[in-house]
Amino acid sequence: MHYDASHPISQACAIPYRLQNGHPVFCLITTTKKGKWVFPKGVVDPGETPEETALKEAREEAGLRGRIEGGELGEYTYSKWGADLSVSAYLMRVTRAENRWQEAGVRERRWYRPEEARKKLGRKTLRDLLDVALERISGGDADPR
Repeated sequence: MHYDASHPISQACAIPYRLQNGHPVFCLITTTKKGKWVFPKGVVDPGETPEETALKEAREEAGLRGRIEGGELGEYTYSKWGADLSVSAYLMRVTRAENRWQEAGVRERRWYRPEEARKKLGRKTLRDLLDVALERISGGDADPR
């Protein structure tokens, strides 16, 4: 892939959750190469909003459907493909999890309680986003519908 190194590449990430017995559980997926546990994310394509990208990546990478709740949870940057990437993260309330999805053959998908998810997430930035998501869910900042 070739990118203009003078501009960070925009990505969007979904922090997918649903309520189980009144408590939030989060969906994590594995990366395709190293099998690390992460949240779904991808490059924001031209003409697409970050929110649309977050929902699309959750659908393609994890077979999840739902809606974004509230505004951006936070953002982080990292380097890949010889470029800097800037990731905007969004809380996603999952309404349906498909049994078959586009990347089911190359990724695992699992639901974790917050404390389990925190242990699985390797990057501190992802653990921090999990904490912000929990705060939003429990604090009533998210759309209650």
